[in-house]
Amino acid sequence: MTTARHIVTLLKSHIAGDEDRFLSIAMQLAAHEARQGHGKLAQELKDLVDAAKSRDARIAKSSRPVPLFQPKGELAGLLHVRYPDLRLTDMILPDSLRSRLHRVLGEQRQQASLREHGLVPRRKLLLVGPPGSGKTMTASALAGELHLPLFTIVLDGLITKFMGETAGKLRLVFDAMQATRGVYFFDEFDAIGARRGERQDVGEIRRVLNSFLQFLEQDDSHSLIIAATNHPELLDRALFRRFDDVIEYAVPDRPIIEALLRARLDRFDTRGLAWNEAISQAERLSQAEITRAADDAAKTIILRGGKRISSEALIDALKERRQASLSE
Repeated sequence: MTTARHIVTLLKSHIAGDEDRFLSIAMQLAAHEARQGHGKLAQELKDLVDAAKSRDARIAKSSRPVPLFQPKGELAGLLHVRYPDLRLTDMILPDSLRSRLHRVLGEQRQQASLREHGLVPRRKLLLVGPPGSGKTMTASALAGELHLPLFTIVLDGLITKFMGETAGKLRLVFDAMQATRGVYFFDEFDAIGARRGERQDVGEIRRVLNSFLQFLEQDDSHSLIIAATNHPELLDRALFRRFDDVIEYAVPDRPIIEALLRARLDRFDTRGLAWNEAISQAERLSQAEITRAADDAAKTIILRGGKRISSEALIDALKERRQASLSE
């Protein structure tokens, strides 16, 4: 790549807000200058990139995003906003799922380039899977990765409080997507998207679903829209065609269970822990339940004044979580 092309690519990555790509190209430029015999310039570029990476690492660890936007007026009852600092690297995910989410991030970060060629990045996602499998955390992680606010739609305000006016309230939400780029999260989406004709209150809810389908299809904002449901079988089939991606979550398998437990207990001494027995006990539990069981075991050890996680404490905590899930 010539120096001129480096500069063009640097500008494109800067405009797209893709800092990782920007720094990668800067390092390529430094290597190019080194090959041209410009050692001093190459070293200066490398030092600048290293300083930028160090700064970003400090910011990620020690700061919180400034809340630049807070919903006002009617929107205040419809949207809850926060600024997550969670990243995908903080999540334990199967490789196939992680790859799909990275593809979404890549298209979002390079959306300027895609739009230049008449292409639209993935930005309407439907997440389906059992409770506690990581859907809500994914919405937070995508917002954190893209440095965007996470707007969670308050369904009580949208449907219950304003019965008869819900379509108008939905329009306000979709207008907000145009006005303020962010990640807009519809949790428990089956409350809106249940199949038409299969509910007692079909009149109002059918109008809500029809309005949602219309708004979603017409939406051309730069915001990321994420809907999540534990019950995909309840959703109207027309919804699936309106989303760019339908991403499925499942209860973790044995390798993911082990990774979850080890990650959650990495600050403690786990030598001698009966991992296989613990993993067997955790099978068919959700990610959230496994994480809570690991935390319960850690609390037990701390309150006993110890530092080593015992097999007994972890397995008892997992059994307790399993019993609680069976009784729900």
